[in-house]
Formats: sequence, structure tokens, C-alpha cells
Amino acid sequence: MSDHDHTGEHEHGHGGYDVDPSHHHPPQPDLEDTPFSRHQLMQMAVTGLLIEKGIFSADEIRAQIEHMDTIGPARGAELVARAWVDDGFRTRLVADSKSAAAELGMDIGPIPILVMENTPDTHNLVVCTLCSCYPRFLLGIPPDWYKSRSYRSRAVREPREVLAEFGTEIGPDVTIRVHDSTADMRYLVLPMRPAGTQGIGEEALAKLVTRDALIGVTLPRMT
Repeated sequence: MSDHDHTGEHEHGHGGYDVDPSHHHPPQPDLEDTPFSRHQLMQMAVTGLLIEKGIFSADEIRAQIEHMDTIGPARGAELVARAWVDDGFRTRLVADSKSAAAELGMDIGPIPILVMENTPDTHNLVVCTLCSCYPRFLLGIPPDWYKSRSYRSRAVREPREVLAEFGTEIGPDVTIRVHDSTADMRYLVLPMRPAGTQGIGEEALAKLVTRDALIGVTLPRMT
């Protein structure tokens, strides 16, 4: 799917860095009360066939799921922190995230992940309008709000308003680019390094990068 460029009309100034993103999550429906999606049904059917044909055992699939459950957004934050302190690595990360991640000993999985770099003129936001495609090898399990119908539809139609609900105000002179993830392509946001962080070590910088900043709904924390 193609990206969508939005330049909203609201007169917002540049928003401050979000200190506690969890306070700004918009209300979402109870996903357990909704029927299985077409993609969820397909996933269950394919899993059953793989086990039936002996390609993978149930134990192997379970072990992989358990491994995925251990992955969190710290991996993505580590990549961003390295990009902030090493311009060469930043260039390589944007050009080929898999190879760049391998430099840090990370396997980010078989699905390509495009790294979209925020600039003073452009803010990037990630969504999956069809289901919940997400860079799980870097960020772990997606939050419920990312999978909700509300976010999946509104992030494309009114991204500036959605960002404001997360406490993130983007100036009218900044273009918001919405990137629609698919089964064949995932996205990760490379936020801008916060002002005043010169001289801060890479490990401390990584702690400023939240999961939500890597999706694009918030900005990195201030020191």
C-alpha cells in the first residue's frame, strides 16, 4: 500500500515531548468482544495445516511464540540510540535495517522493516489499516490501541487529531506522513534526537525512546 501525506488545518504549535505516553492513549473497544478477523482466521487455519503436514510441530510453534513474547521495544530503542550517536549507522539503518541491526547482533526477522526518519519538516506515523501488521521482532507485541478499528481508520483520515489525543501536537508547517504496514512490509519511526542531550551516553539515550515514539504517536522523552 502507498503512504498517505496529510497536512492538517489546525493551528497547533510544536508539541512538547511526552513524559508519560500511557496517560494519553485514547479509549479503545474491548477487542475480546469482537469477532475474529479474516486474517486471524487465516492464521489459525495456516497454523493448523503446518502442524498437520509435519512442517512444524505444535511445540516448535509454541516455543517461537514464547520467544516473541520476550521481545520488547528496548531493541528498537537501542537501534535509535545508536543512530543518534553514529551518523554512519543512521544512514545504514535507513537504507537497510536488517543489515544495520545485524551489526548490533539483532535478528529483526524475515519481513523487511523500513525505517522512516523524522525531520523538522516531516513527522512519520505508522498504522496497519487492515489488521495489526507490526515490527514484532523489534517492538514485541503491539498494544491493543494499535489493533483497534478506531486507530486503524482515524490514523489515515485525521492523523493530526489522533496525535493530539496522545498528547502530541505537530505544527501546521510539519507534514505528517502515514505509513500503512502490510504483511510484506513493516515500518519503524526514527525520531529526532531531543535537544539538550549532547554528551549523554548511548544507554541513557535509549531510555528516552518509548515504544509509542517508535510508532510515531509520541515524541521521545526529555532528559
